[in-house]
Amino acid sequence: MKGFVDNIEALTEENEDFRRVLYTGRHLQLVLMALKPGEEIGEEVHEDRDQFFRIEDGNGHVVIDGARHAIEDDDAIIVPAGARHNVINTGRGTLKFYTLYGPPEHRDRVVHATKAAVREEHFDGKTTE
Repeated sequence: MKGFVDNIEALTEENEDFRRVLYTGRHLQLVLMALKPGEEIGEEVHEDRDQFFRIEDGNGHVVIDGARHAIEDDDAIIVPAGARHNVINTGRGTLKFYTLYGPPEHRDRVVHATKAAVREEHFDGKTTE
């Protein structure tokens, strides 16, 4: 099949991996994420790409260039290129969300079961199809 079609809410809520790349196009990438209570992505900056987050389950905070915002189910977040940001789970359960990078950030189909398993595996130009 060309492209990606699936129930993103169900996929996101079922995901237990810190990071799971689902689909990588030439200009856009879809990634599932799950943060355990007290866990965070870690402060980062993507100088050349925008990022969109959609919270499906849980609550926490997002910090964008020093401004802290509470986040919960159904919230959407856009982080423009060059903005320092972090997502933090402040809830009692797992914070589950998906993110879109434009252009892609990670190697296609990479899975990091935990944050400790993360290696710098940046996009290498290979797409899903």
